[in-house]
Amino acid sequence: MSPSPTDTPHGPPRRRPAWAGRNYSLLTGAAVITNLGSHGALIAAAFAVLEAGGSGGDVGLVAAARTLPLVLFLLVGGALADRLPRHRVMVAANALNCLSQAAFAVLVLTGDPQLWQMMLLTALCGTGTAFFNPAAEGMLLSSVSGEHSNRAFALFRMAMNGAGIGGAALGGAMIAAIGPGWVLAVDAAAFALAGVLRAFLDVGHVAERAPGGGLLADLREGWVEVRTRPWLWSIVLQFSVVVAVVGAAEAVYGPLVARDRLGGPAPWGMALACFGAGTIAGALLMMMWKPRRLLLVGTLCVFPLALPSAGLAVPLPVWGLCTVMFVSGAAIEVFGVNWMTTMHQEIPEEKFSRVSAYDWFGSVSMLPLATALAGPAETAFGRTTALWGCAALVVLGTAAVLFVPDVRRLTRKPPPVRSAATATAPATAAPEAAPDTAREAARGSAAGVG
Repeated sequence: MSPSPTDTPHGPPRRRPAWAGRNYSLLTGAAVITNLGSHGALIAAAFAVLEAGGSGGDVGLVAAARTLPLVLFLLVGGALADRLPRHRVMVAANALNCLSQAAFAVLVLTGDPQLWQMMLLTALCGTGTAFFNPAAEGMLLSSVSGEHSNRAFALFRMAMNGAGIGGAALGGAMIAAIGPGWVLAVDAAAFALAGVLRAFLDVGHVAERAPGGGLLADLREGWVEVRTRPWLWSIVLQFSVVVAVVGAAEAVYGPLVARDRLGGPAPWGMALACFGAGTIAGALLMMMWKPRRLLLVGTLCVFPLALPSAGLAVPLPVWGLCTVMFVSGAAIEVFGVNWMTTMHQEIPEEKFSRVSAYDWFGSVSMLPLATALAGPAETAFGRTTALWGCAALVVLGTAAVLFVPDVRRLTRKPPPVRSAATATAPATAAPEAAPDTAREAARGSAAGVG
């Protein structure tokens, strides 16, 4: 009988797929831990402001303080992550997140937190995120091979978002039972544990990058990668609008509607958990489905992100809001997996973090402004009108992207065809393969597969 594909010559069968190497497993485990903490902490931060006597505008200011450093530091973070060992950047960022969230927790638990203090601490947390995200995405993209990327990204996102379900539901319940301070403390502990795991990432097989012309030269190279790809910069522009209005709706208007019409933080935590459940359903779908037109399918699935804003505008009862949150979660997960697969397919490995930084930068560039203006917009136009405006902007921005030819036409590349000689050759023969195959083999080595 032939051995199982997961058997090894010198040990017991693997407990994980052959493509899920050490780095991939560590990255997935750490992401699960941080999502358990952070989904509850986002709700906790909003209710900490409200319990301190803040208004909807104050909630928006604290949310803006978290996202403003993303705009300021993402590009620098991306350039550093392509210069320094990515895992070191990730661990340092986790340490900053841990300290800032721990201080926020102590502030809420022991005293009367002032608005400026909460804004400062959330800004420090956002700074850590700005350096973490490009490094983490570059590390993840380099940890899987092209042949298995769709399944790997779907499984990673399913695990991450599954943790978000528990984090949001548990966070909402904990806030209602014992207050937001303890949820912030749990988030700090989660960052500490995740940082320890990420310290064990293996970068020994990643080739050292040749010295470049400096930070500005690195940023220019990343910008060339973005501007020469219409599919990339058009979708980044689309998400600058989508992320801004969805962020304002969920960070500011959602907690207010929950407080005034739904019964408090627990129902809003349940709605966010249903969004997480939807992402799991979408990830399960993407583990089985490999659409040929990656970006066309993904973009069509952005339209349902208008549903939560519309549901809050009505407002729908809790079960109705949970339903639209589930649908939008499933849809955006289809986009997310297709987007990561496209980036993995089209962007050179040594530029992953810089291109990811431009992607993140464009996507969140308008979020601080949107969250800061959410309160004044509610005062000027009313909460219902503001929410309908958020839904309309999602629809209009997504429709505009469909006019870009590359978005409609970009297709999934088939896996490289290997001859019988190549299939039986030892792993050391990989550098002699064709360019695309060699690049994918290098990615497999970076992942620590086997």
